[in-house]
Amino acid sequence: MARRGKKPKGRPISGWVIFDKPKGMGSTEAVSKIKWLYFAQKAGHAGTLDPLASGMLPIALGDATKTVPFVMDGRKTYRFTVSWGAETTTDDTEGPVTNASDRRPARADIEALLPNYTGEISQVPPAFSAIKIEGERAYDLARAGETVEIAARTVTVHRLWISDMPDSAATTFEAECGKGTYVRAIARDLGRDLGCFGHITELRRVRVGSFDEDDMVTLDELMDAAEEGLEELAPEAVEAGARARITDFTALDEMVLDAATALGELYEVALTDDQTGRVLSGNPVLLRGRDAPAFCDEAYATGQGRLVAIGSIDQGSFHPKRVFGGRG
Repeated sequence: MARRGKKPKGRPISGWVIFDKPKGMGSTEAVSKIKWLYFAQKAGHAGTLDPLASGMLPIALGDATKTVPFVMDGRKTYRFTVSWGAETTTDDTEGPVTNASDRRPARADIEALLPNYTGEISQVPPAFSAIKIEGERAYDLARAGETVEIAARTVTVHRLWISDMPDSAATTFEAECGKGTYVRAIARDLGRDLGCFGHITELRRVRVGSFDEDDMVTLDELMDAAEEGLEELAPEAVEAGARARITDFTALDEMVLDAATALGELYEVALTDDQTGRVLSGNPVLLRGRDAPAFCDEAYATGQGRLVAIGSIDQGSFHPKRVFGGRG
């Protein structure tokens, strides 16, 4: 007799929680916390954020995990403060100082160098990074005391500007950059070019792809929402050691964004109810209306405001490639 597949544990909820990750929490820990709060069947994040960094960590639940690559490829904006006069092994405050200088840069000297750090630039990622070297994470090798050599790679920095410089000891920047860019490396290299050395003391991510600061929810907000849904226990149950559990997810679910919000840069196809049924079955549908494109490499389809599928448009028809059946 064939064995039945295991029923997935958890709720079939689908969507994005744009988590405002606090300093000190790892990205994997954050995903586990959100998955547990929502009792979700599956969860994943779109781009690791260092434990010492704070800010936006987009976390996908359920079917929304299929849209993670689109968010990963999106532009990211960071706000970071560089302390001048010292370079560290980790390019932030976690590692020991390796180089020091009494020099401090003038704002004009910094601004004169910023064009060298915009556009397509060559960058050597920090030794303490998640990049894999022969199957091992660079930070694991570095922490073990091994010499880590990472090849330079080309990354894109769309914009880099000074947002605050109260004195010559530190400068706060904002950077809008593409996938794979390390702002810790920007701080390190700027310090070297200025002849004074530098490392990051504060780092916060404020935008990822289609998501901005207004979309973020804090851990306190999520915990308050979870508390609203806790079951009420009878006194005798409490005395017996029973623990309350979340039985009403209404307040938590209100903080979940539809999976389609991750696809803001793609063309949207609005489907009728009949078309939605056909697409959910994997069938193409003919698009109507003079504004509908004849060809499009990547597009997404929605039905009644919910994400139905990601696909392409060929000869005026939408062809689904990935179908979404989860609940948002």
